[in-house]
Amino acid sequence: EQKAVKTTAFDLQMNPAQPSLSFHKLDKARDKNFWSVRVNRDIRVIVHRSDQSLLLCYTDHHDKAYAWAERRKLETHPKTGAAQIVEIRETVQEILIPTYTHSFSHTPQKGKPKRFPLAKTSSEELLRYGVPLEWIGTIQESDEDAILAVAEHLPAEAAEAVLELATGGKPRAASFVHGLDLPRETASVTLTLSQALEHPDAKRRFRILNNVEELEAALDSSWDKWTIFLHPEQKQGVEASYSGPTRVSGSAGTGKTIVALHRTVYLAKQNEDARVLLCTFSEPLANALRIKLRRLLVAQPRLSERIDIYGLDALAFRLYEPEQGTVHLVDIEELKTLINEASAQVKPHKFTPYFLLMEWIHVVDAWNLTTWEEYRDVSRLGRKTRLPAAQREILWSIFALVQKELLTKNQSTNAQIFTSLAKSFTKKNHKPYDHIVVDECQDLSVYHIRFFAALGGADANTLFFAGDLGQRIFQQPFSWKSLGVDIRGRSKTLRVNYRTSHQIRTYADRLLGSEVNDVDGNIENRKDTVSVFNGPNPEIKICLTEQKECEHVSQWLKQKIESGVNPQEIGLFVRSAKELERAKQAVEHAGLKYCCLDEDQKKAQGQITISTMHLAKGLEFKAVVVMACDDEVIPSQLRIETVGDEADLSDVYETERHLLYVACTRARDALLVTAVKPESEFLADMKQG
Repeated sequence: EQKAVKTTAFDLQMNPAQPSLSFHKLDKARDKNFWSVRVNRDIRVIVHRSDQSLLLCYTDHHDKAYAWAERRKLETHPKTGAAQIVEIRETVQEILIPTYTHSFSHTPQKGKPKRFPLAKTSSEELLRYGVPLEWIGTIQESDEDAILAVAEHLPAEAAEAVLELATGGKPRAASFVHGLDLPRETASVTLTLSQALEHPDAKRRFRILNNVEELEAALDSSWDKWTIFLHPEQKQGVEASYSGPTRVSGSAGTGKTIVALHRTVYLAKQNEDARVLLCTFSEPLANALRIKLRRLLVAQPRLSERIDIYGLDALAFRLYEPEQGTVHLVDIEELKTLINEASAQVKPHKFTPYFLLMEWIHVVDAWNLTTWEEYRDVSRLGRKTRLPAAQREILWSIFALVQKELLTKNQSTNAQIFTSLAKSFTKKNHKPYDHIVVDECQDLSVYHIRFFAALGGADANTLFFAGDLGQRIFQQPFSWKSLGVDIRGRSKTLRVNYRTSHQIRTYADRLLGSEVNDVDGNIENRKDTVSVFNGPNPEIKICLTEQKECEHVSQWLKQKIESGVNPQEIGLFVRSAKELERAKQAVEHAGLKYCCLDEDQKKAQGQITISTMHLAKGLEFKAVVVMACDDEVIPSQLRIETVGDEADLSDVYETERHLLYVACTRARDALLVTAVKPESEFLADMKQG
């Protein structure tokens, strides 16, 4: 069927007047420009046909295609000037409010009247946000239960604005009309369809194809893999010119990675001689970016020759080895052994092995401290345990032994490699890349930022970062500005969530504050984030025993499979490797197969993916189970017991919250969170409201 539609689409583009194409005018359609085109005996393509243009709008089996056309019209919004496909209000006899909308809303107290959040919002204001005229009365008359359901019938920009207004936010009204910045009080606009299609909001849903290759690329991709459409705010971030380093942020699911990909391609297109680097936190994430880039450049494969995509470590090795030789990297277990051996050689002290390891990673190694004087005077930003000079002296005697042993064995740490590269590129006039785009930047360490500052500098449009401070799970906070990357005044927060339902996002956001800020004072405001679709409420289940938890999860998994969700579209996450066995037992109890995710992050066809939360970064599933959220599991009791001082507890709790947030926001449509009594204190926060 898809192949037949594709052939018809090509025929329409090449010669829409050819006799073999069977056009049929839809007499029952309110929009008299809607026609059907016969694909085969049962498949039809709905087109909007005028003297100036031919727009392919919809394809389906005969009856469904005709029904779609009879309930829609293509029009230019009278206020914004954006082309919209509008569902005709008169034919919607009753908006059915889904059960999950009822369950999500607060149950009104007995005798308490329902709240109508937009009853006092003027028609003029709703028009300014792109709401179709025939839907304004319905929105003003909808209570808080119905608003979510009504929003699903609206064009995207109107739905986003309505949801934001209903939750107390202030949407940003689009005023662009065919290159003109029209005043807000403009009564109406009259545009041709081609002009209306130039509106940023119209470009979310309409694509003007310039050649056969673009059409082929579009029709070869399944709908969930299209990355050619950008939200106007995303497009602005992609195509803007920045005077120095910049960062695009936003909560999980707001399209930061898509923005990074498009920014990479945009920079390569702007300068045919430029070399562009797209870098991310790990090699598995880099592999995922390579796949997405191929989809994006299917019609322009030559561009990819000037784009390099690497994980951080792979990039460092590629740049380091040609100039300085083979890298002998010390792994974490060897490093622990070296620190413990050095600790045993120093006079008795109170420092735990965990504290020594964290002090090495986040202070000594990260900041490249090589002398006692440097360590004595360092501010230890991000390490809250206070250390008098006498204690620092003991610590330095331990770390000096570790550094000496690494030198003797000719071994290096990641921090030393990046620091060496930073020193090297600081001295060079010619750099290997003209533009650098970095995804998942929230977990970059001190030496990573220092390296990118040296590799890219502070020139215009050289450094572009994308990330979410709310997903920081590895690094302690530190100042980017002090290391040469100052993004103040050039940071932007995306606010539209495409991946996670309104209900799941709301529950997950309760784990974090309404604002997240970094050491340099840059603030990410998460209060006005809206999701573009709805779904059932997340389920939080507290069980009495692990066996009861296993049975509940297995039953939930079977229900999802029976409802049509494929096994590979389900993810199951636990806090650490210690809890993996509980996850495996639940899947086996459901009679299903699973694959345990490793560093390669390779999903298996027909199998449920099981993973620790740390490996969940960058993944997406239709349905997600987060298991074993017990007290002393998350937040990790081991981490709590090994902190050096009570002041460090806030960092532990913060990153553990972020970890649970990352796991929950991998879900698109359905989320189950389970625990065995006593449960994690974080679950009470998720259930509040």
